[in-house]
Amino acid sequence: MLERDPVPDTLRQRLLTSVKRASSEAVHRGWELATELGAIGPDTGRGKRFGKFGKNSVICFPPNTLFNEQYIHIGEGTMIGPHVTLSAGMVPGQEMITDPVVSIGDRCLIGKGSGIVGHLRIEIGNDVWTGHHVYITDQNHGYEDLDLPISMQVMPERPVSIGDGAWLGHGSIVLPGANIGKHVVVGANSVVTGDLPDNCVAAGAPARVIKQL
Repeated sequence: MLERDPVPDTLRQRLLTSVKRASSEAVHRGWELATELGAIGPDTGRGKRFGKFGKNSVICFPPNTLFNEQYIHIGEGTMIGPHVTLSAGMVPGQEMITDPVVSIGDRCLIGKGSGIVGHLRIEIGNDVWTGHHVYITDQNHGYEDLDLPISMQVMPERPVSIGDGAWLGHGSIVLPGANIGKHVVVGANSVVTGDLPDNCVAAGAPARVIKQL
């Protein structure tokens, strides 16, 4: 004769559901706590590594890569989203020839998953906002010498400037030598390679002015 299960299936399912619900809540609360405690601000140990870190600014947790923070200046009231790369140079401990290498102004918003990698000079003005996954760099790879791998060729650097109040759409890329004026809108997935005048909308690869405001 088969023994009767002392715990009915319905009760077992309820218990399992309760355990899952409690575990899920604990995971989310733990992540919220980690996000809060892991954020980098001007008064945190990691924040003090920066050349300048303005009050009420934050780098959200988790960051992606932070290299040579002493060459990076962040203004006041600026939010840098999670999974963002901020780098001066390519490897930790690299000595740079300019200071600051990367400068981000006041009240900026740098979107999740973005990357700002400077080697010479990247200057981002005040009130600049970006969408997610925007990439800004002042260095590119040479490729003209067919006898050398691209990784071994010269990497030319040209300063980058982004004016006050600009908005860079999701996935846009800003390459060496780009000079984006004030109050410029850059369309999603655009590639900026040159000059964009003040008060315009630009889009495309390479980005071209499609509307003057």
